[in-house]
Amino acid sequence: MVKNSFLLIFIFLFSCTKKDVFDAKKQFIINPIAKCENGFAGEYPCNDYDLLTHISLEDMSGENTTGSDCWGWVNPLTDNEYALMCTNKGVTFVDITDPANAVILGTLKTRTVDNPIREIKVHNSIAYIVSEADDHQMQLFNLRRLEGVINPPEEFTADKIYNSFKTAHNITINEDSGYAYVVGSDTYNGGPHFVDLNKNFKPIEAGGYADNSYSNDIQVVTYNGPDTEYSGKEILIGSNQTEVVIVDVTDKENPKKITSFSYPNISYTHKGWFTEDQRYFIVGDEFDERDFGMNTKTIVFDFSDLNNPIHHVDYFGLSIAIDHNGYVKGNLLYQANYTGGIRMIDISDIENKNLSEVGYFDTYPENDNASFNGTQNVYPYLPSGNIIVSDISRGLFVIRKKGS
Repeated sequence: MVKNSFLLIFIFLFSCTKKDVFDAKKQFIINPIAKCENGFAGEYPCNDYDLLTHISLEDMSGENTTGSDCWGWVNPLTDNEYALMCTNKGVTFVDITDPANAVILGTLKTRTVDNPIREIKVHNSIAYIVSEADDHQMQLFNLRRLEGVINPPEEFTADKIYNSFKTAHNITINEDSGYAYVVGSDTYNGGPHFVDLNKNFKPIEAGGYADNSYSNDIQVVTYNGPDTEYSGKEILIGSNQTEVVIVDVTDKENPKKITSFSYPNISYTHKGWFTEDQRYFIVGDEFDERDFGMNTKTIVFDFSDLNNPIHHVDYFGLSIAIDHNGYVKGNLLYQANYTGGIRMIDISDIENKNLSEVGYFDTYPENDNASFNGTQNVYPYLPSGNIIVSDISRGLFVIRKKGS
């Protein structure tokens, strides 16, 4: 009987996939500190999203701290989840595996001086940090060091400095190719600066693209969308202030412009993101709400033919809040809207030009004005389904869809 019991336990454990165990663990630790009830999670307006944790800027880096970008990382060995929170003073690393009991592990300080523009991305468990701080260059930080923190919070130092530029506005990484694309730097007229990351902690400058001047933000993908002419190519889409630019960057020594285009009431082309099938590209213009007095405007282009993008539809939100960064996961666009917080927009029927808001969490309850306060960024890609949010004046939030 004992043998049979052990055999049954072994069969059960063997039949469980890693995902089953992981999901069970995550379900166990989800304990909202404020449920979204009657339109509020504590003091924060919400619709269908609970608050799992909130860490103030003061708790992370003391007084006179302002929030900036955020990103996430999952330890591939332990499945622990981490929030990487940028501030004017550096990057703070927070273990959010159990969000209600989040642990501030430490901070990697700015390399030179404080600056509110700081961006971070991750590849192969290495964080890459850029800033507009004078002579900041690019910091590399081994995220596996977070496993060994015994007495948090620690003050970390960078593992490597990449010095082929001095300052930069943003960074994107195509994890398929292992290349980073730094934009808004003091190289290549502010256009994309290519960095080969395929040898860990040995970043190599790999050229750049200067022809269309300053890029505020870009997305770079290994293309598998409907335009078969570019299948398997590495395609860069730049949000370049006054236009959207599409470039084939497969050959780093010879990047080739495919096309560029504008749109009505353009004010500051800020950021765009593909739908998962790479047919549609969703653009946010950062200044149009302020300059033209319109509600939050999201512009959708049909990229079925990369040589000839077609305007598909404009979606308008429910307030005049300014959209900042948007990311697609499945059938949702997660849009950071400054004073409007995070807006979750259903894009499942985007082909028929139907987009609709299905949830939100507002980290800035004061108002929804067209001003640059509130939510800076959102990271919706954690396996647990938890969502990381950074706020300029209130710090780090972790939220989650109710009942998920």
